[in-house]
Amino acid sequence: MDIRVQEQPFDFGAEANRFAAGHTEMGAVVTFTGIVRDVADGLQSMQIEHYPGMTEKALEQHAREALTRFKLGDVLIIHRYGVLAPGEMIMMVATAAPHRADAFQAAEYLMDYLKSRAPFWKKETTGDGAGWVAAKDEDEDALGRW
Repeated sequence: MDIRVQEQPFDFGAEANRFAAGHTEMGAVVTFTGIVRDVADGLQSMQIEHYPGMTEKALEQHAREALTRFKLGDVLIIHRYGVLAPGEMIMMVATAAPHRADAFQAAEYLMDYLKSRAPFWKKETTGDGAGWVAAKDEDEDALGRW
């Protein structure tokens, strides 16, 4: 299990290759990468804040739940903080499991948690000013399936 909360960018290809290497007992590796998108017209940046220590601990706890719930062999979560521009990678989830169903479901489970409950706060800056991003009902609803 590898959980990282970092300011610097990551190389998706290198991370995916590193994660998959050596998992000869696993039949499936699923990856997902979230990208900052311009959801507000003219998004200039998104600022992501967190509480060091608390955030990593919360992500680790959720990853441990996924490991047992979905019969996983391994989990990777990378989540960035700081000021990011549209098009930059904001996070990555990778899961490895003997079978694809567990790998896919675990990845979705982790992504739903990261989107709605992980302790990160986001502020969008546009030409009209800056504002904190509010939780969305559909993100909360996604947790209901778990």
